[in-house]
Amino acid sequence: MEAQSASWPMIKALMGGTAAMRAAGKSLLPKWPGEDDDSYNARLQTSVLYPAFRHTVMVNSAKPFAKPPNVVAPNIPEDWLKDIDQLGMPLTAMANALLILALAYGLCGVLVDYPPAGGVRTLADEKKASLRPYFVRYDPQQILGWKMQGKKLMQLRLLESVEVDDGEWSTKNIEQVRVLTPGAWQTYRQDPNDKTKWVLFDEGKTSLTEIPWVFFYGNRLGFGQGESPLLDQASQTVEHYQSRSDQRNVLHVARVPILVAIGFGDSEIKIGASSAITTDNKDASLEYTEHTGAAIEAGKQSLDDLEDRMRATGAELINQQQSQTTATQIDAEGDAARSLLQQIVEQFEESIEQALGFMAQWMGKSSAGIEVELFKAYEQAPDTDVPTLSGAQKAGAISKQTLFEELKRRDVLAPDRNWDEELARIKADPQPEPTKSADTDPDNNPNPKAP
Repeated sequence: MEAQSASWPMIKALMGGTAAMRAAGKSLLPKWPGEDDDSYNARLQTSVLYPAFRHTVMVNSAKPFAKPPNVVAPNIPEDWLKDIDQLGMPLTAMANALLILALAYGLCGVLVDYPPAGGVRTLADEKKASLRPYFVRYDPQQILGWKMQGKKLMQLRLLESVEVDDGEWSTKNIEQVRVLTPGAWQTYRQDPNDKTKWVLFDEGKTSLTEIPWVFFYGNRLGFGQGESPLLDQASQTVEHYQSRSDQRNVLHVARVPILVAIGFGDSEIKIGASSAITTDNKDASLEYTEHTGAAIEAGKQSLDDLEDRMRATGAELINQQQSQTTATQIDAEGDAARSLLQQIVEQFEESIEQALGFMAQWMGKSSAGIEVELFKAYEQAPDTDVPTLSGAQKAGAISKQTLFEELKRRDVLAPDRNWDEELARIKADPQPEPTKSADTDPDNNPNPKAP
């Protein structure tokens, strides 16, 4: 966990905006050699974040939800999907929140939990008490570690914040560690008399033979190991923040000209509308020295270039990348160039399906038949590629049916349109007579050329 978590403090600050970046202080805005504390604090409090990283994360995490996801879950009631965490959050909103974390940090997770059934003895009692499984989202910083046995998860340790009573009129949050093993769980809290010790607070059994936990990934590096696909842009955003701070400081200095007094000795010089400066030295002089502006222009150009690189790095997420397949595989499987975001979303769908499967298992039902499909055609550009497709059809490069299907995929045509029905309509419509040109039809040419 240490290797992949090294970048998390930087990412957390970037996602938190200017206030969080300022709170990070010298870790993200280094102090210059020889810079005193007052000057540094003034520079820090006037530094402003260009939010390219957060903007890229938020925009791209919204793309797969531009259309409602297609969820097939035979054994899960519809009202559960509309309140997946029992706090009012629907599955779509939960999935979007998870994707934000996955793109930003590269990793997050969901525990499919079930409330303690104290005093519940029958199925009717269970329904009356509204006891049913639900999703609990965990940020990457809350995932402390795990143990594996082969490919099976045998132990998982999670950091939680729990609200407890603090007197008659207030509450406070305390930390606890949840430890899960197949069929059991325990929670540990700090010993109030010795903060260095963690003592068992509660424990219980579950009806599952495995830990109902699912990882969600950005760039998946291995089980429980992920990396933000936008890590390079995150570093570029920090570079921009630091460079922009330098630029603002240079502008501040350059906007205030420096008065240079020559030949006045130790005489006190007062500047103002009601002040006069006198001296017996005929060679004395006063003049203002101003910045040439060359460094300012160079700094501005550097920032502009960096912003261009940041935009290009962010765009790589939806640029199509040819997968490592042969032409035969492409023909057989329908595989083609896919963007990195599309590949991430395909794995994301599997993680949601796995979490819904645990929800079904909690109820003693089968997880078979669960399917989740998110929108993945966001890399297309309908305004620009529709004319290209139409031209390709007219040139005979693709069929009319392919053009029809591609137009449906781009929402140019209604999704309920059917090719067979459309073809019947085309055949039923009277076809217009081809227009004859005077240049090509001798009968319409008033001055036909001799053969």
